[in-house]
Amino acid sequence: MTNYVKTGSLQVAEVLYNFVNTQVIPESGVTVEDYWANFEKLIDELAPENKALLEKRDELQKKIDDWHREHKGNFEFSEYKSFLESIGYLEPEVEDFKVTTSKVDEVITSQAGPQLVVPVDNARYALNAANARWGSLYNALYGTDAISEEDGAEQGKGYNEKRGAKVIEFAKNFLDQAVPLANGSHKDAVKYSVVDGKLAVELNNGETTGLKQAEKFVGFNGSEENPSAVLIKDNGSHFELQFDENHNIGKTDNAHMKDILIEAALTAIMDFEDSIAAVDAEDKTHVYSNLLGLIKGDLAASFKKGDKTVTRTLNPDRVYNTPEGGELTLSGRSLLFIRNVGHLMTSNAILDRNGNEVPEGIMDGMVSALIAKHDVLKHGKFQNSTTGSIYIVKPKMHGSEEVAFANKLFNRIEDYIGLERNTLKIGVMDEERRTSVNLKNCIHAVKERVVFINTGFLDRTGDEMHTSMEAGVFVRKGDMKSQTWLQAYEKNNVKNGLLTGLQNHAQIGKGMWAMPDLMKAMLEQKGAQLQAGANTAWVPSPTAAALHALHYHQTNVIDVQNALKSDTKDYRDEILQIPLAENPQWTAEEIKQELDNNCQGILGYVVRWVELGRGASKVPDINNIGLMEDRATLRISSQLLANWLHHGVCTEEQVMDSLKRMAKVVDEQNSDDPKYRPMAPNFDESNGFRAACELIFKGTEQPSGYTEPLLHSIRAEEKAKVAAARA
Repeated sequence: MTNYVKTGSLQVAEVLYNFVNTQVIPESGVTVEDYWANFEKLIDELAPENKALLEKRDELQKKIDDWHREHKGNFEFSEYKSFLESIGYLEPEVEDFKVTTSKVDEVITSQAGPQLVVPVDNARYALNAANARWGSLYNALYGTDAISEEDGAEQGKGYNEKRGAKVIEFAKNFLDQAVPLANGSHKDAVKYSVVDGKLAVELNNGETTGLKQAEKFVGFNGSEENPSAVLIKDNGSHFELQFDENHNIGKTDNAHMKDILIEAALTAIMDFEDSIAAVDAEDKTHVYSNLLGLIKGDLAASFKKGDKTVTRTLNPDRVYNTPEGGELTLSGRSLLFIRNVGHLMTSNAILDRNGNEVPEGIMDGMVSALIAKHDVLKHGKFQNSTTGSIYIVKPKMHGSEEVAFANKLFNRIEDYIGLERNTLKIGVMDEERRTSVNLKNCIHAVKERVVFINTGFLDRTGDEMHTSMEAGVFVRKGDMKSQTWLQAYEKNNVKNGLLTGLQNHAQIGKGMWAMPDLMKAMLEQKGAQLQAGANTAWVPSPTAAALHALHYHQTNVIDVQNALKSDTKDYRDEILQIPLAENPQWTAEEIKQELDNNCQGILGYVVRWVELGRGASKVPDINNIGLMEDRATLRISSQLLANWLHHGVCTEEQVMDSLKRMAKVVDEQNSDDPKYRPMAPNFDESNGFRAACELIFKGTEQPSGYTEPLLHSIRAEEKAKVAAARA
């Protein structure tokens, strides 16, 4: 039972009200009275607009559904495109322009590197992500399949010298590629020192050489004769060669190099959205509290590691001597973005004058911006933004009108909490079809505050399916990545980012590598995202960030982007190609495989979300490969099965049979988790199983195919059931 406090016409959950008043408002430059009075004005003005935008989504979807029904078997693309223009789905493109975003941190404007996305409700994970700015390359290689276990190089409990030798060889090859010596190889080095402001490297043949590009040496620690660290800058990012003749690794290396510390996750998104399960005032207050701890620098997380208790806090900055005799300070932490929720959901943490839940995205903006204002005011132990900006990512917006609404929301918040105009920067996620085909217009709507656009396969595909649900049968999920629309979508995102001047102003991002255990494959494949023009891309862990950072030393993204600026192709016609299966003649076994694959994926994630409150976790797929999943996984899989059911590819009985069989598989995969409750054989007693069923069988009814309404409702029931049992 939520207790509320009345403030003006608003009813605010007591837990949130007390948190904001006692921990966020003090020293923020606003008063309790003004804050809640302005919050009331914000809700009164913008909640109706928010509702109208959602109603427009539904109206457009109904018109598209009706058009497809009327043109079944008689589809002409030109007619389809004209229809989309006539209903305002496809907008007239704005004239060419350049964004004017200012006061953006250099880590966004001038550096290219990995980006972590992390559930901020988990303090330990959030701290790990914030600290993932720097990562041990040796550890990342040694502990993953990036290094082969062949020829006696297996991982074990103790240190395997053969495996270590492979790690060192890999690392020295990297150095030869990124910072080659004027003569010889880093493998032949026996000593690194600083001589007359330059890096001197003594080789095993007695020769002393330097770097081929001497300017890449930018700092050191320790003495010039025997530095403990040598700092290199390459393609805008850094890595540190670490030396210690007494270290277990250092004493076996000819030059006493013990590790390479690599600048990894330049930015990290603290997520309020797809990777968390926050369904009520208590959950939201916990989320906000962790964010405040990150901003003020006092968040800590303690956990058991063996027989010891480890306490994690934010890392300090890194300080170096410069070759010129000065001092260089680099941040020890990733620059934090805050991902608010989108426009769809409401929250019972605050009720409006009519007793209705307020739009959660409006609430997130007003609360998270005030929390982040403490960084602008330099109240924290550390500084997040050196330029006085606050970075907020807005997901799941449909078309430029909704992006303009976010801009209006940010304007109001800035006015109400005393921030200069455009202090709140925005990241626009290009993950909905109406945004993709109108991306230039969407960027234009926030041209003074945009700092980030990116693509995302799962949500974007889920919206692709829901939008064209009535058009016909979709291809299998595994075939979706080869479809015309997806290739065009990825290229269009980069093209419009460069066309509108995002280079040197903002990040152009690409999506997640979802397999944290398959780092060898990531090293082989994820570099393609840089070749496509992205200056950041998502990774699932700090280890993955350290390894993905290597790609940014192999490819100079600025050079790639400069070459891509000549791309003037209009990709919209290709983006609008619907991924239908032409005359599908799948066998019964192929249909069963597709049902099993999707049902297992849905169940594996949703049961943890609903019953354990885990919004992001490594979930084994049907082949027991761990995938870092979030809510977007459910959207794509549930929409595909809803489509196949809708068009008679399979029956409800077949899907239910698959769900029950896959529930047993998921139960077995979670058998070592003491908090997990099996779904089989008492399926009717499992809220996780029920949620999976409803996501599929009610999939066509869900707004834009989103999973949040069902998940939030059933998770709230589960929490109430657990609370009642405890009482």
